[in-house]
Amino acid sequence: MMYQILNLAIFVILIGLLYKQQKAENTLSKRVFTSLGLGVVFGGALQLVYGGGSEVIASTLEYVNIVGAGYVSLLKMIIMPLIMVSIIGAIIKVKDSGSLGKISGLSIGILLATTAASALIGILVSNMFGLTAEGIVQGAREIARGEALETRLTTVQTLSFADMIISFFPGNPFADLAGSRATSTIAVVIFSAFIGVAGLTVMRTQPELGASFEKFVNVAQEIVRTLVRMVLSLTPYGVLALMTKVVAGSNYDDILSLINFVVASYVGLGLILVMHLVLVTFVGVNPVRYLKKILPVLTFAFTSRSSAGTIPLNVDTQVKKLGNGEGVANFSASFGATMGQNGCAGLYPAMLAVMIAPTIGINPLDPGFMLTLIAIVTISSFGIAGVGGGATFAALIVLSALDMPVALAGLLISIEPLIDMGRTAVNVSGAMTAGTITSRVLGQADDEIFESDNDIEGEPAKA
Repeated sequence: MMYQILNLAIFVILIGLLYKQQKAENTLSKRVFTSLGLGVVFGGALQLVYGGGSEVIASTLEYVNIVGAGYVSLLKMIIMPLIMVSIIGAIIKVKDSGSLGKISGLSIGILLATTAASALIGILVSNMFGLTAEGIVQGAREIARGEALETRLTTVQTLSFADMIISFFPGNPFADLAGSRATSTIAVVIFSAFIGVAGLTVMRTQPELGASFEKFVNVAQEIVRTLVRMVLSLTPYGVLALMTKVVAGSNYDDILSLINFVVASYVGLGLILVMHLVLVTFVGVNPVRYLKKILPVLTFAFTSRSSAGTIPLNVDTQVKKLGNGEGVANFSASFGATMGQNGCAGLYPAMLAVMIAPTIGINPLDPGFMLTLIAIVTISSFGIAGVGGGATFAALIVLSALDMPVALAGLLISIEPLIDMGRTAVNVSGAMTAGTITSRVLGQADDEIFESDNDIEGEPAKA
């Protein structure tokens, strides 16, 4: 008990240091990276002093997680209101319902194309590192995870592609606003788009009522944006807690035994990130400046492991730092959290399939197998939940479609959190890439904002 109190006292001191930084008006970016470093050092110190799996660490993290999980919950709290008022407002401001189809079509097309490319990268990296599921030792946790995946497979197999598309439609928008389904975010996007288009119709046919509606939406937008700024100001504290939990709670023996897969995964994720930077370069964006501006968002996605939880920060950064159109930012962030995830739905299932292929007599370098795998990965990337477990769901769909044993996916349970951090950051990068390209192609980007050195909160960046 005494050690736990001491650890928590140190954690409170670290929070105090971050608060002091905030009072000194350091930029959000600097505070996020400071909190990331402090979390790594504090989590590593806990491991070093008490050892992996210690009861002291477990009891300490239970209270540290109040800050981390609480912050993620606050982010999720503002996701639906932010998406709804932003999309409605964007449509009303554009005053052109035809732009809706262009924005959504181009955003989805880019997400799916980059997912297909990510699957190819996964295939190549897996073969380059010679990854195979043969010879990996199964412990009690791995066997239990494999059995759980086989049980879950029954549910997945009953879900057809048509059913997945149907699930996007908001049959009960109020339930979707409460996040009752994995595809609730997409459903809210569609519902908000309908309201926006209906608002345009009212503005044309009944100008007085339309003006009142437009004023109401503007007020709602300002209130929600203020709420977003309030929550985003807590980002450094959330990152500190989340990073401490990841580092202190990891099993380093398991990581070392599967280090080949971990390294291969991050090489693949790095290549996907490079692909994103190359793609934005094609539309006239400076890749170095672009990376610098999105790095705080990727850092939070890395530590939180939640694409959906990163939506508010994603949208805010696209609009205020990248200069992307508001409607485009909301569409790309929302769609990117539930479909076409480059890391979870692209790279990961492809790598698993290549690993498992030799165990059932399939040559992973066979062109027919590779093309089939890429096609299945791309199609199955629709409707992948943007919270923990999305990658597992994607892997189940892909492996079952290829008639591969899904239980072998349970072999990686011990290193799943470590890899999922990188996958989530790449998912968010893919969504921001789609938003940036779409904004540039449709002429909705503000170069002046992109070239400025303003932080997310609007204060000038400090040297």
